[in-house]
Amino acid sequence: MTTVRVRRGAAAALAAAAVLLSGGAPAAHAAPSPAPSPAPALPAGLYGTKDPTYDGVWRQSLAFMAQQVSGVEPNRQAVSWLMGQQCDGGGFASYRPDPAKTCDPKTVLDTNATAVAVQALSGVDKPETDEPGEDPVSKAIGAGAAWLKGVQNPDGGWGYNPGSPSDANSTSIVVSALAATGHRPGDITSKGGKTPYDALVRFAIPCDAKQGAGAFAYQPDPKTGALVANGDATAAAVLAGLGKDLQARGVKPEQKPTCETPAKPAATPTAERAARNGAAHLAGALARSGHLDLPPMPGAATTAPQPDFGNTADAVIALGAAGHGEKAAGALAWLEKNSAAWAKESGPAAYAQLILAAHTLGADARDFGGADLVRQLNATGPAPEAAPLETKEKEQESAEPNGAEGESEGFSVWLVVAIFLVAGMGIGFLLSGRNRNRQR
Repeated sequence: MTTVRVRRGAAAALAAAAVLLSGGAPAAHAAPSPAPSPAPALPAGLYGTKDPTYDGVWRQSLAFMAQQVSGVEPNRQAVSWLMGQQCDGGGFASYRPDPAKTCDPKTVLDTNATAVAVQALSGVDKPETDEPGEDPVSKAIGAGAAWLKGVQNPDGGWGYNPGSPSDANSTSIVVSALAATGHRPGDITSKGGKTPYDALVRFAIPCDAKQGAGAFAYQPDPKTGALVANGDATAAAVLAGLGKDLQARGVKPEQKPTCETPAKPAATPTAERAARNGAAHLAGALARSGHLDLPPMPGAATTAPQPDFGNTADAVIALGAAGHGEKAAGALAWLEKNSAAWAKESGPAAYAQLILAAHTLGADARDFGGADLVRQLNATGPAPEAAPLETKEKEQESAEPNGAEGESEGFSVWLVVAIFLVAGMGIGFLLSGRNRNRQR
């Protein structure tokens, strides 16, 4: 989710800043610098053209999920690439440039990447085998889920990397992925006897708080223990607390968002109640401007708030899944009007988030503010195995030439029909049903 993107994006920005700051002003009459080395070629099967160091597995997995809800079967080469990123122990790193190299203790594994990869793989077509669950895809899913359960923290949650302190985002992403793959997160207990929901509710801000009421914090402040509202953590926790995931459909009938404190003083809300409180917070935040804003960068001069497109899309999904589609509709309309440049710049993960947000509210991702998001996503990587017939027909129509040649082709069809009519032959029109790919 967005915090992952921010952290990965921040890491990339810091790396770029280090390069810029490492060199001083050029010396006079210095020898010309050698030509920069060409950027390494990206692996075949990967979606997107930007450096995948921090988000290769993440963006590939989100692309698969968005394709799946659009009735598109991911490309087999792309699936093979994602499966090749998995280490023998079941976990995934953010990106491994050389999958042929065996993972070792220096390989930095990533709970977020593992969780979304497991969920994405659960939706791809699996090869037929004699024994259920024995195909490579099912084995990869099982190994990934087992690894996630094996690195659960004693408090019941997960951190970004194994052993790091639990945070609301990582815990929520893992919970949603496990729920989506048939597990019961409430039955998964740590060595300390805690469930993921025990960890999740620790990040919930009470409804009577002066600031951020109902929201979730990313982590408690390490010094004071204070909880500060975080929009992305809240969106992720709403889905996890409701046992849902990024591919969720909106709930009907419409429900009124409410923030409720447990009746007993100092009582801890259930995960579902905390999730619904979080949804109420998001509904109020979106009502102010139609979108969420990026948090200010530490040390940056005070500037006007900048819209957070990805987090807004996540909030739409969370609200729709909680039964507050009407509260999310304005934000989705705002995304339709304003997100095109952001999606083009950001690439496959951004297109995927918009598609998933549209899917949750039942909007048409192939006509999203006039853009076909599914086609734009598919164009960032290898062509999918199968696309819905309506998409193929649109592509064929757009490829047909206009003008005399097209008119001639249309005339010839009706000429043949007329000949048959004149000949007195009975003509029956058989309308064959067209099988569409299964919507996920």
